[in-house]
Amino acid sequence: MNFFDELQNTTTAERQALFATPVIRDALAGQVSLEGYRAFLTQAYYHVRHTVPLMMACGARLPARLEWLRGAVCEYIEEEYGHEQWILNDIRVCGGDAEQVRDGQPSLPIELMVSFLYDLIARGNPVGLFGMVNVLEGTSIALATQAAGAIREGLQLPPTAFSYLASHGSLDIGHMDTYRSLMNRLDDRADQLAVIHASKVVYQLYAEMFRGLPRLETAHRETRHAAV
Repeated sequence: MNFFDELQNTTTAERQALFATPVIRDALAGQVSLEGYRAFLTQAYYHVRHTVPLMMACGARLPARLEWLRGAVCEYIEEEYGHEQWILNDIRVCGGDAEQVRDGQPSLPIELMVSFLYDLIARGNPVGLFGMVNVLEGTSIALATQAAGAIREGLQLPPTAFSYLASHGSLDIGHMDTYRSLMNRLDDRADQLAVIHASKVVYQLYAEMFRGLPRLETAHRETRHAAV
């Protein structure tokens, strides 16, 4: 079995737990409140703004034997640069306060996830950062291809409110094809185990972030309660 397939098989439980979170099931059905969508974008901003700095730190720490992977990191940085600005623009179109988000603080799961990744690069195996790529790009593909259209229709928002999410459908499918080939070139077991470990950690923290987002039925219940 190649390593990419091993990675998917080994993290099946964590991936299933993520997609079993109620808010993701709601999103895939297009049942998301405006508050919930803005909350998702807010937390996305807090981790996406670290993507390029994390990749830069990873590239600087890779050993000479992985020069081919450093080259891939450079390409990834070029493609990902500025995506956090897309998120702020989407928040503005949704009627949110992008400046407040920019100056705010992430939820605890996102703060822990980002801190874990920086620490992994600095004190552990920098190759483990590709566990993050496995989780975030795989999840964004599912949300972009299966949920974005339904959410947009349900909320009656213009396409300009979905520049981040919609773009990551086709973009991340291409990224995942490249990712598969990169992971299958990893032949050091310590590198492979670092990617598996990071994937499991990020899956769990990312799922915890989604559990903290407001759901449509909760918003409706609170609205009804306020009206009584």
